[in-house]
Amino acid sequence: MKNLPLHIKIVIGLIFGVIWAFISSFLGWNAFTINWIDPFGAIFIRLLKFIAVPLVLFSIIGGISGLTDVSKLGRMGGKTLGLYLITTIVAVLIGLLFVNVAKPGMSLDKEQRIKNRLVFEKWAGENGVSIPDGKNFLANPEYKIQADKLEIDNLSEKDKQSVAQKMKDANSTKDASPLQFIVEMVPENIMLSISDNKLMLQVIFFAIFFGVVLVLLPAETVAPVIDFINAINQVFLKMVDLVMKASPFFVFALLAGVIAKMADTPGEVLEIFIGLGSYSITLVLGLFFMVFIFYPLVIKIFVRKLSYKEFFKNISPAQFLAFSTSSSAATLPVTMECIEDNMGVSKNVSSFVLPIGATVNMDGTSLYQAVAVVFLAQLHMVDLSFTQQMTIVLTATLASIGAAATPSAGLVMMIIVLQSVGLNPAWVAIIFPVDRILDMCRTVVNITGDATVSTIIAKSEGELKKYV
Repeated sequence: MKNLPLHIKIVIGLIFGVIWAFISSFLGWNAFTINWIDPFGAIFIRLLKFIAVPLVLFSIIGGISGLTDVSKLGRMGGKTLGLYLITTIVAVLIGLLFVNVAKPGMSLDKEQRIKNRLVFEKWAGENGVSIPDGKNFLANPEYKIQADKLEIDNLSEKDKQSVAQKMKDANSTKDASPLQFIVEMVPENIMLSISDNKLMLQVIFFAIFFGVVLVLLPAETVAPVIDFINAINQVFLKMVDLVMKASPFFVFALLAGVIAKMADTPGEVLEIFIGLGSYSITLVLGLFFMVFIFYPLVIKIFVRKLSYKEFFKNISPAQFLAFSTSSSAATLPVTMECIEDNMGVSKNVSSFVLPIGATVNMDGTSLYQAVAVVFLAQLHMVDLSFTQQMTIVLTATLASIGAAATPSAGLVMMIIVLQSVGLNPAWVAIIFPVDRILDMCRTVVNITGDATVSTIIAKSEGELKKYV
C-alpha cells in the first residue's frame, strides 16, 4: 500500500468514501458519519483555505518578477501575458457557455435539488452568507414539509438581521457607480485583505502591482526580495504537498460526510452520481473544444503553413505525459523539447514563454472552475445572475495565475471561486469522485495552450524556424 502512487491512494479513498456513503445511508448511520467522520473533511478544507491566500500571493509575485530583463524581454513579456490572459478568458467563457446550455446540475431529481437548496440556505444563515439569487426557500410554505424533515429551524434574530443587512447592501450596490467593482479590487489595507478570503481579488491586485514594481527596480536591489518570495512560495507549495499526502483519508472523510448530509437513502446517493455523469460529460466537451477546435484554429490564423495534423503530431508526446502526470510543471521539459525540436520554436522563446505558461496559464483549470461552480449552483437550485457569472470569469482568470502547476492545485483555486459568488466551499467534495480523471484532461488543455502561445510568440518575433 505504501508503494502505491498518491493518485491511486486518493482514488481508493474516494471509492471507500462512496462505499461508506451507501452503507451509512442504508444502515441509518448518517448521524455517526456527520458527527465523527465529517469533521476530518472540514479540517481538510480549512488546511486548503489557509494555504490558498499566501499561495496565490507569492506565486503571482514570483511569476511576474521573473520578467527581469525588461529592455530585452519587455515586448515579448507583454505579448506572452496578454495572450495567456486572452486564452484564459476564452476558456472560462466557453466553460460558462457549455454549462449554461447543457445544465448538467438539472439532471438530478428535483426533490433532491430542493433538499440541497434547503441545506444550503441553512448553511448560509448559520455563516452569515447572503444567498446569491436572493430567494428564500426556507420561508416558502411550498417547501415546509421538506424543511421540517431536515429539522431546519427558522433563522435566529441575529441571522435575520444579517440577511436584512445583506439585502440593504445589495440594494445600495444597484445605485453604485459602474466602476465600483473595479474600485473594490484595490485594497485599502492589504493585511485585512489577506486575512479575509472574500477579498481575494484585492490580494491578486496587490500581487500583480508588487510584481510589476519588482521588475521596474534594479535587479541587484530586488534580488534578495525575489529570492525570499521564491523561497517562501516553495514553502507553501510544500505545505500543499504535505496536505495532499494525507489527502486519501481526508478525501474519504470529506466525501462520506458531504454525501451523508445530502442523501438519507442509497437511492438518493445514486441520484447524486447520475448528476456527476452529466457534469463530467459537459466538462470534457468543453475541454475537447479547446484542444481540438480553439487552439488549432488560432494556430492556423497565425501560422498558416502549420497543418492541423502536424500541430498535434508535434506536441502529442507532451500531451500524453500531461495526461498521465496531471502536472504542467512535470511536463515542462518534454513540452520544451516538443516545441523546440518539432515545432521549430527557438530556445530563447521557449525557455521564456513556457515556464511562465506553467505558472500563469491554466486554461483547462479555468474552464473547469467555470463549469464546476455553475454545476454546483444548479445542483443546489441557485440561479447565478449574469453579473455573478462575470465574477466567476474574473475570479477564475485571476486566480488561475496563482494556481501551482501541480496536481490538485485547481482544488485550492476552486474554493476561492466558490467563495467569490457566495457558495459553500465544502461543495468541492461533491466533484471529488470524478476529479482525478478530469484533472488529467485539464492538464492536457493547459500545456496545449502553452504550446499554442509560444508558437504564436515565436512567429511574431521571427523566432520560428519551421512553417515560415
